[in-house]
Amino acid sequence: MKVSYQWLSDYIDLSGLSATELAEKLTRSGIEVDVVEQRNKGVHQVVVGLVKTREKHPDADKLSVCTVDVGGESDLQIVCGAKNVDAGQKVPVAVVGAVLPDNFKIKRAKLRGVESQGMICSAKELGMNDRLLPKEIQEGILVLPEDTPIGASALAVLGLDDEVLELDLTPNRSDCLSMLGAAYEIGAITGREVNLPNDREGLSESSLSAEEKVKVKIDAPDQCYHYAARYVENVEIKASPLWIQNRLMAAGIRPINIIVDVTNYVMLETGQPLHAFDYDKLDGGNIVVRMARQGETIVTLDDVERKLDSSMLLITDGTKPVAVAGVMGAANSEVTAATSRIVLESAYFAGPSVRKASRQLGLRSEASLRFEKEVNPEMVLAALNRAASLICQYAGGKAAAQVSQQIIRKTEPVKIDLSIEKLNEFLGTSLSENEVQSLLARLQFPIQSAAGGTLTVTVPTRRGDITRAVDLYEEAARLHGYDHIPTTLMEGVTTPGALNRTQQIRRAMRTQLSQSGLQEAITYSLVHPRQQAEFPGEYANAKPVKLAMPMSEERSVLRTSIIPNLLETAEYNLNRGSERISLFEIGKVFLTEEDTVTEQPEEKWLLSILISGEVSPLQWSEKPRKADFFDLKGIIEKLLRYLGINGSSYEAAQPVGYHPGRTAEIWMRSVEKSVKLGTLGQLHPDLQRHKGLEETYIAELDVEALVELSEFTIQYRSLPRYPSMARDLALVVDASVEVGRMEQLAWETAGDLLESIAVFDIYTGERIGEGKKSVALSFVYRHPERTLTDDQVTEINNKVIAALEQTFAAELRK
Repeated sequence: MKVSYQWLSDYIDLSGLSATELAEKLTRSGIEVDVVEQRNKGVHQVVVGLVKTREKHPDADKLSVCTVDVGGESDLQIVCGAKNVDAGQKVPVAVVGAVLPDNFKIKRAKLRGVESQGMICSAKELGMNDRLLPKEIQEGILVLPEDTPIGASALAVLGLDDEVLELDLTPNRSDCLSMLGAAYEIGAITGREVNLPNDREGLSESSLSAEEKVKVKIDAPDQCYHYAARYVENVEIKASPLWIQNRLMAAGIRPINIIVDVTNYVMLETGQPLHAFDYDKLDGGNIVVRMARQGETIVTLDDVERKLDSSMLLITDGTKPVAVAGVMGAANSEVTAATSRIVLESAYFAGPSVRKASRQLGLRSEASLRFEKEVNPEMVLAALNRAASLICQYAGGKAAAQVSQQIIRKTEPVKIDLSIEKLNEFLGTSLSENEVQSLLARLQFPIQSAAGGTLTVTVPTRRGDITRAVDLYEEAARLHGYDHIPTTLMEGVTTPGALNRTQQIRRAMRTQLSQSGLQEAITYSLVHPRQQAEFPGEYANAKPVKLAMPMSEERSVLRTSIIPNLLETAEYNLNRGSERISLFEIGKVFLTEEDTVTEQPEEKWLLSILISGEVSPLQWSEKPRKADFFDLKGIIEKLLRYLGINGSSYEAAQPVGYHPGRTAEIWMRSVEKSVKLGTLGQLHPDLQRHKGLEETYIAELDVEALVELSEFTIQYRSLPRYPSMARDLALVVDASVEVGRMEQLAWETAGDLLESIAVFDIYTGERIGEGKKSVALSFVYRHPERTLTDDQVTEINNKVIAALEQTFAAELRK
């Protein structure tokens, strides 16, 4: 919100306070001022002059020689190159000795042999934002109104001696989106009175009743609580007074004509958006507020046809739409130079309705900004009367008596019981009841004192952000001054912060995976529906949770798997030259079995891993190697050991999205129960090609299962004192036999003396027959308290061989 210092002084006495000092006070009280902008960009000694004569330059076709009266003892001769300069105009004149922006100094000069004693200025040459001016004014000198006094300072006439405070408002302080709201705030900070404008000053009313000309009907009571209209006739469409134009430009709004300018001016003054319709373009003077019909269209003021849906609120004349409520009017009811009768609109529209329509239509305006944040309901009629008064005063209009309106419901001021004791306890202050009353009185809040140190405070509807006692605590604190609140030590029972077991384990998992060379990714929980269909993941039967109002289709459903996000990240990095991609993410997925969600979706934690590309780069001592299934399996096994989860098994599987022959499920099986930890494997080749990836290996693990099974404690054991003994076996088995099952059987058979098993070779080929494979295993045996003999190790090893032969039809390779 841009606040003009001069405009603000109409409502509150600012004497003794510069704009910079005012900005400091506002910032200290909680409303940050980003910048104080000087409208004067370095202009000095520019006055208003009257062009008395204009003659063609004798030696230049594009130059004119003008005689200009600037209120001095004699007229000035000025050579001007503007096409639009003419006799009888009032113009800004930079006299000799004047300074323009960028320290451009005006001196006596001769142009093609003719002396020039100054310069007739354009808006741009005065440092004004000429984009806020009509095109014809942008291209020539600035022509001032006929009643502008000769010799007056052009800075004062154009409002360039003003300063503008740019407020950086938080969403809850929409009350300061108006000059009056800013005046109330400054009045509260400084303790000065706020002078409200007379909303009926200059109002000229006819004997005609408004009900005879305008009939208002609200057919959408949940979206429009109050609609008011005034009929004004005999208006003259012309430029608005210069002072109104100056104030609009200071606020960054381009002047259009008297009707549009007044509606914008009153919006900035009161915070209540207004709109004007050409009465003769309304069917019978009817105003019907209703919801749009699905597929209905409207051509807005920017001459764009827009398609509407049933969630949008419309203003109609009973037959056609004439505005999207709170957003933009229609071209079919626009005020033009031929307009002589208008209908002024002022209403209270529901903020969510305006916000949704504004976003869907891609139209955001000063009006929609204010409606979105809820306007002051008490300002609907006051702003309407104020605008009608200005139009009557400056456009020659005559308003119908009274107002045509319909009120669905009234908003009553909030009453809050405020305990002085609780306020002081909350703020750490010792304010008395009288001091609190004095602070809140500066906000112009009616206060009633009750017994027991309690105040009943009535909050005006203009401060919709104050609804609870704690909001009043904040108001008292900032008006008392944050610098004046004493520093006190905390009292009471405190609880040291700590991570719970689940959080500790998740943090340990992140640490371990990072140490394994993976990088953590943090991706969106919202994805495209296509991504979920390509890779459903661990919860293939879950239905994606659809957003009611997604920002785009790319982020329209909640994920049921994290792998699609990691694939998107891998694809992005691969396209930017990354040759080694190793990612993991620990995050939530959202599950439901309902097509239309009626209950809260279940949230599950998943650990997802993705590796692709080179595991080791090219070095002098070895060749580069691509990632494979066993690299991923090793990362997972290392993580499981770190978490104290031992005895996991891997079983072949063919889930959707994975390679049908290079995928396994991870299980923890026991007599009591079996728990699936997750799935790992290669991404399906078709999906790899679609994503433009090399061989890519992925895994998804259930974090909750890992937490439940984890024995995340540090365990110590002494170094072995006695030597170990090793035995190597090469066994021929069917190619379908899983080596993991062979290892599990060996552990069960050998007992506690078996220290480790390692697979050091797997061979397939003609020498051992079709459908067979040779598995080479290394067994290490050790006794913790004595040295094993060769006979003892041989006996145990023979038992292992016998068990493998009996269970898997294994044969010792010869």
